[in-house]
Amino acid sequence: MADDAQIAQVRRFNRTVTERVGVLHDHYLGLDRPIGEARLLWEIGADDAGRDVRRLRERLGLDSGYMSRLLRALAADGLVAVRPNPRDRRVRTARLTAAGRAERALLERHSDTLAGTLLEPLNSAQRGRLVAAMAEVERLLTAATVTLDAVDPGHPDARSCLTAYFAEMRESFETGFDPALSLLPDAGELRPPHGVFLVARLHGEPVGCAGLKLPADAPAEIKRMWVAPRVRGLGLARRFLAELEGRAARHGHDRLRLDTNKALTTAIGLYRAYGFDEVAAFNDEPYAHHWFEKRVTGPAPEDAAGRRLT
Repeated sequence: MADDAQIAQVRRFNRTVTERVGVLHDHYLGLDRPIGEARLLWEIGADDAGRDVRRLRERLGLDSGYMSRLLRALAADGLVAVRPNPRDRRVRTARLTAAGRAERALLERHSDTLAGTLLEPLNSAQRGRLVAAMAEVERLLTAATVTLDAVDPGHPDARSCLTAYFAEMRESFETGFDPALSLLPDAGELRPPHGVFLVARLHGEPVGCAGLKLPADAPAEIKRMWVAPRVRGLGLARRFLAELEGRAARHGHDRLRLDTNKALTTAIGLYRAYGFDEVAAFNDEPYAHHWFEKRVTGPAPEDAAGRRLT
């Protein structure tokens, strides 16, 4: 948990940023609209494809009512057109009009000018430090935005992640990868009470997955952990391990197992750094070269009512 000093620093940082970038004004960047409308205009983009309204809402973390008000305001100014998707009329797509693209281009120029005013008062070394610090803050805030959700293994987001996982394994393994030959867990083994399947989402988009088998007569076992390349470096794999270890502990397991292929050197390094020890093979997975086990540390197990057992 964050301590009081950390909370106070975050609040000071937020106040400084909002003041310096001008979000307290109704006319953001000197344009005739507040930041919410300006940001939505930018997110829709200038290409002809437009953007799915639901995805826009997830991307910006807005509720449907506020999103509708922003879109109505932009449409009333002739900047945005919202139409049903021809392939699925339940899906609405927002596109910029010619006037919207022109204002978005103006927004880009004003945004560049604002960025320059933040950097110009600083010397070269200070600018380098500020830009590097901003990159680190962006990375950490992105990591904090990722959610982990337990879903059914048949959920579309779960299937999307597993499809990408299998494709990457085919490219990475010396022998390729055929799911039909692997010891894939049955979907029922990854559904409560026999297991769990987690999907990581960033702005509503699935970006990783991990399964946990919770057999009654054997150690808990991690299966099919995968993180999308575009979000690697955010600590998501370690977060999966911590979450799965905690769930194993709450279900009364004192050992956690996994197997992996020799080609996955980064994953092998992570497992060792996280406290897994290499052990003798505990299954006959044809694609495995390394087997690992870890003593579980985490919350005390819970009873059927969700009370911790101590």
